[in-house]
This record gives sequence, C-alpha cells and structure tokens, in this order.
Amino acid sequence: MAEAWTLFALMAVTTAVIRASGPVVLGGRELPRRATAVVALLAPALLAALVMTETFRGEGTGLIVDERALGVAGAGAVMLARGSIVVALAVAMALTAGSRALL
Repeated sequence: MAEAWTLFALMAVTTAVIRASGPVVLGGRELPRRATAVVALLAPALLAALVMTETFRGEGTGLIVDERALGVAGAGAVMLARGSIVVALAVAMALTAGSRALL
C-alpha cells in the first residue's frame, strides 16, 4: 500500500513540474499558432488512445473484442449523431451491461 502512495506522490510532483515548465520556458511569450493547434489536439487523441487500449487490450499483444466493444461502438454512434456526452455514456453503460447480462 505504501508503494501505491509513493507512486501517487511521485506522479503528482511530476505533473506539477511538467505544468510549471511551460510558463518558465516560454517566459510569457505566446506559442506559435501551429504549436497551439497541436496542443489542442493532444487531449482528444490521448483520450481516444486510452479508450481503445482499455477496451481492446488482451494478454501480451493479443486483441480482445468483448462486451465493452459494443458499448464503445454505441457511444461512438451517439457522438456521430451529435448527441451529448452524457447520452453517449448512458448508451455505453446500457449496452455493455445489457450484453454482459445476456451473454
């Protein structure tokens, strides 16, 4: 348990250092437009990568397609139809839980 809290503290300190390094390095200057555009795209790309790895990751290099994939597909369909994130989460939860109950 102590190892987990040590890791948590280390991650918090690392995050603080990374976040503070931006203003220190830039010194009050604005980022170029191209760099700002890349930074704006990082969060959605990282979120998509996290969702995909947590949904389809198997043992080793394996790929698993199970009930979670149906939930992700349902949430994706809601987002493509311009639905809200709350509706997408509800659809993903309902599809995943429903398919687990049936299978």
